[in-house]
Amino acid sequence: MGSESADSRGGAERILDAAVNLFGRDGVKGTSLKAIAAEAGVSQALVVHHFGSKDGLRRACDHHVASVTRANKEATVAEGPQLDPFLSLRRLEKSRPILRYLARALTEGGDQARELIDEFVADAEEYMRKAEEAGYVKPSRTPRERTVVLVLWSMGALAMHEHVYRLLGVDFLAEDAPPQSLAPYARPMVELFTQGLMVEGAFDRMADMFDLPESIPADIARGDHPTPPTGERRSDDSDA
Repeated sequence: MGSESADSRGGAERILDAAVNLFGRDGVKGTSLKAIAAEAGVSQALVVHHFGSKDGLRRACDHHVASVTRANKEATVAEGPQLDPFLSLRRLEKSRPILRYLARALTEGGDQARELIDEFVADAEEYMRKAEEAGYVKPSRTPRERTVVLVLWSMGALAMHEHVYRLLGVDFLAEDAPPQSLAPYARPMVELFTQGLMVEGAFDRMADMFDLPESIPADIARGDHPTPPTGERRSDDSDA
């Protein structure tokens, strides 16, 4: 009984790995359960047994990809400010199928992309909080918004991986690319994160402009558009 259970778990893992590879390469629509079963070395019936349908398998792949990414990020954060850059690059190198899957999911869009990005943001909020508590990351007055921006930046670069390769010669998805090949992208990214971009004081006035007083109505803070106070008109009011 124990042996069958172990075989079942091994089969499910092989199916996930095969699905991530094929969905990333050919897209969800372009990949059949039969092809995934063949890639995993199992029967199509076992795929259905574990995941129910192709959509169920796709959702499982999303969670698997998010889980692997979260584990890699948490391991990097745990290493502290003096993390081993080569270890981090090796983790990335081993995650090429994950990156390919993400790139495909982001460019295909739809509900899948929305759900996946939301899961990445939720995970990132947690490991950014841990990094801030540990003193590795500077505190923020807008921690969630900062996390969302960082996730969207990284996801955007991955979705535009063809242009990253065209302009910088960095191929995020290449199987045989050595970690050092990421340098044209990674070096300026590290510089931006560690040194910043502008000289001290350059953004002070802009930062003040976006500071909302505590008394400001909640609907304005959320970006809603309430009815203007008496005596004021919206810009689209007629002049009649």
